Amino acid sequence: MPTQTAGQTMNTNLTGMPTMKDEQLLNDALLSQKYITFSYNTFANECVNPEVRNEFLNILNEEHQIQADVFTKMQQKGWYQTNPADQQQISNAKQKFQNS
Repeated sequence: MPTQTAGQTMNTNLTGMPTMKDEQLLNDALLSQKYITFSYNTFANECVNPEVRNEFLNILNEEHQIQADVFTKMQQKGWYQTNPADQQQISNAKQKFQNS
């Protein structure tokens, strides 16, 4: 049964507890993945042992793939809209970083 909570309609389960919609779940997953990749990146940067660092980098890569999968699913469903950059913006950004 839908209920109103903080301007959003939420479903409830059989016990009457609120449940999240698919869009809310994926948005939460994407935000979590952004935090996780930030953390693993920090761990890898500050790791002294090369073997442990490599393992953190492997995990970081896996977490980035999960993040990309969630992002792609949200885009496919129209839940994460992005505006394409025009060619001039791309050229300006490329030149800026080449001159750094």
